[in-house]
Amino acid sequence: MPPLGLSEFRPLEAEITGQLRSLVEIESSTPDKPGVDRAGQWVAERMAELGASVQRFPQQTAGDHWLGSWGEGQGGILMLTHLDTVHPTGTLERFPWSETEERCYGPGILDMKASPVMALTAVRALASGGRLAGRRLSLLATSDEETGSHTSVELIREQARRHDLVLCLEPALPDGGLKTWRKGTGMFELEVRGRPAHAGANPEDGINAIHEMAVLIQRLTAAADGERGTTIGVGLIRGGTRTNVVPAACRAKVDVRVLTESEQQRVSAALRALAPQHPEATLIVNGDWNRPPMPRTPQMAATFARAREIGARLGLALAEGGTGGGSDANFVAPLGIPVLDGLGAVGGGAHTEAEFVLRSSLVERTALLAALLSEWPG
Repeated sequence: MPPLGLSEFRPLEAEITGQLRSLVEIESSTPDKPGVDRAGQWVAERMAELGASVQRFPQQTAGDHWLGSWGEGQGGILMLTHLDTVHPTGTLERFPWSETEERCYGPGILDMKASPVMALTAVRALASGGRLAGRRLSLLATSDEETGSHTSVELIREQARRHDLVLCLEPALPDGGLKTWRKGTGMFELEVRGRPAHAGANPEDGINAIHEMAVLIQRLTAAADGERGTTIGVGLIRGGTRTNVVPAACRAKVDVRVLTESEQQRVSAALRALAPQHPEATLIVNGDWNRPPMPRTPQMAATFARAREIGARLGLALAEGGTGGGSDANFVAPLGIPVLDGLGAVGGGAHTEAEFVLRSSLVERTALLAALLSEWPG
């Protein structure tokens, strides 16, 4: 049976756009469990309509996770999507759905409401053409990617191990390229405890926690290495009570990005080596590495090369690149399972109230996804 081409998907643009509007208009900010669950139920209903076996993974505080499966047994292809967005509930009033000839706008439309819609459309097209027989496919929709995937990470790893290939439907690079590397991310908090005193009457009796923190920040950020792709940034700092009181406490939140496991280990050692100058001050380091690095390994290069060949048969010239941001693909890469990332829509303005997708990319990326699902060897 010949593979589907772009021409078979172009008539589906109105259907994709209509479905996308419906999902965008279900606000699903990560902390809004009822909203995320409504979005999850919307996706689950459409998976069931397509004949999937649907599993719900209830969560107490985060939104529930959903898994739809077509076919049985081990192996096959797993698609990763997430239901949550960074946009607070109520954003839709200020930033409603809108369309132009080339773009569709709305909160979370690029990251990543378009992705489950494209995945469902691709499965529908394959099913209607009798191209799903013998091929196990799964679609996992999680609820907390934007805040670190804390409740979904083990589920992602478990399902990835049961498949031969994982397709992460995060947004594409601006040129439509796939993401063959991502930095690992660490989120840490430094807490310095000093001793309060009157800033004028007896400052020598105090231990200034802010001064101590300033020195620690300088020492830690000196471990950044641009040539190795390692960044260390302090994004939030709090300390003190009044200007005439020696501050007894100070906290700083640190964002770390690394390209390799060796850099992760080096920065971990730098964190462990931190110590206050004053012998009576104390330092507490909280936090951990959230996502491991996803380097461009030989396996990653070979997986992309195969995807590029499949895209070329559709007339799509796929590029590749990477980003300092993390995704759920970071959790898959260390497992040794082939993974492709950046298979979502092409657009811009992610995480802002100017977020958009290119209409043409909705059709092209759906066709690409269907081709990967049906033509991938094995």
